[in-house]
Amino acid sequence: MNIQFICNNALIETDQSPSTTLLDFIRKELKYTGAKEGCREGDCGACAVLIGELKNDKIIYKTINSCLTPLAAANGKHVVTIEGLNLYELSLIQQVFVREGAAQCGFCTPGFIVAFTGFLLSSYNLSVDEAIDSIAGNLCRCTGHYSIIRAIKNILDEVQINNLSSAQRLKKLVDLNIIPEYFLNIKNKLESFKKEQPLTETNDDASFTIAGGTDLYVQQGYKLTREKNILIHLKISDESIRISDNNCFINAAVTIEDFSNSEIIKAIFPNVKEFANLFGSLPIRNRATVGGNIINASPIADITSLLLVLDAVLIFSNKGSVREVKLSDFYKGYKQFDKLPEEILSSVYFEVPSGNYNISYEKVSKRLHLDIASVNTTMFIITDDNRISAVRISAGGVAPIPMLLKKTSVFLTGKQISEETVKEASSIAAEEIKPISDIRGSAQYKMLLLNRLILAHFIKLHPELFEEVTL
Repeated sequence: MNIQFICNNALIETDQSPSTTLLDFIRKELKYTGAKEGCREGDCGACAVLIGELKNDKIIYKTINSCLTPLAAANGKHVVTIEGLNLYELSLIQQVFVREGAAQCGFCTPGFIVAFTGFLLSSYNLSVDEAIDSIAGNLCRCTGHYSIIRAIKNILDEVQINNLSSAQRLKKLVDLNIIPEYFLNIKNKLESFKKEQPLTETNDDASFTIAGGTDLYVQQGYKLTREKNILIHLKISDESIRISDNNCFINAAVTIEDFSNSEIIKAIFPNVKEFANLFGSLPIRNRATVGGNIINASPIADITSLLLVLDAVLIFSNKGSVREVKLSDFYKGYKQFDKLPEEILSSVYFEVPSGNYNISYEKVSKRLHLDIASVNTTMFIITDDNRISAVRISAGGVAPIPMLLKKTSVFLTGKQISEETVKEASSIAAEEIKPISDIRGSAQYKMLLLNRLILAHFIKLHPELFEEVTL
């Protein structure tokens, strides 16, 4: 596969293995060493770069972890490293970081600069909270986070780009010395790529298929980067979320960030942004996909927890044929599932819920945010005058597979919501699960967590019925 993209202001063409990480390529081949290798797990953000893609006649820039991104994912796009943000002098962001003492040792600083630049390029809500979220995937080893936040606040005070079109915003950011002038010509260059080199994906004999790669490169990075026979799924079809015949269809290639920003999903699950923030940092959400989270088959997968209670159905494609499997029947054992090797998960769908329903998601991890769960759980519930008409509860981290707690859900159906009802339901849930002791906690601890989290669902949704109950 011949890969062609723009890195900063230069056209890059290479026949390197498509599974090479973008970080290794830009450091070793292009000699752009501002992006650093830190954790190789998507936690530290030292490897952060921007990747710009032409969509609907404008370029959408996203911050990604280049250490977990296959080189092929850059094909036909614009990659920006820290070197591409200050061709001749420090950018405004860099100047303010220096002025506020936010640079510190410097190892992680390029990642902060890149991530915050990406925020200014693509965000249409220039609030301090959103800005801080944009750098949540960048960890600094020298402390002093407040100086970084202070620098960001000062920059937001200087940058007034709300209500500007995409082209106007680019021009304004150039005038403010936040990005170099060459950014104004990138759109035309990317448009020429689409004419000269259509992106194709055909490899029926691929040994690996990669969508986001945010977990696959952590687990099997050494093996992946040495594989030649790999299919990189940049798109399975259109990356879309749509409603058809009262079903919500989600393309498997949709990223977690696109999922959480979808107006369709927000209408169904109003708290989806809170859910996404617990899922992972913005660079991870920009690459991780709905399909990847399902096929990874982790017992604590966050998207799986949500889709289980929505009674989702998976659609697999295989050389023109299509097969459907209910998500609740998909997992057969630890990392074992009902899927043929040649099948590709193309999409997932569920019936759009109606009535007086609520969806509650709870997660406990060693860190509050951006961490793998010790236990997670989601509850979908329909009530009528505090009586449960229908309910489904999922649980992760308490068995070899993500579980739909069927017996617990059956017990709760038709019951009046009360402390006693919830306690009895928790006892039934304890009989359904099979937790084991591991690095994330003992079996007893996980059992206690699920008990508390089931209660937390009801306290959150019906606080008036649990005024004297404390967790």
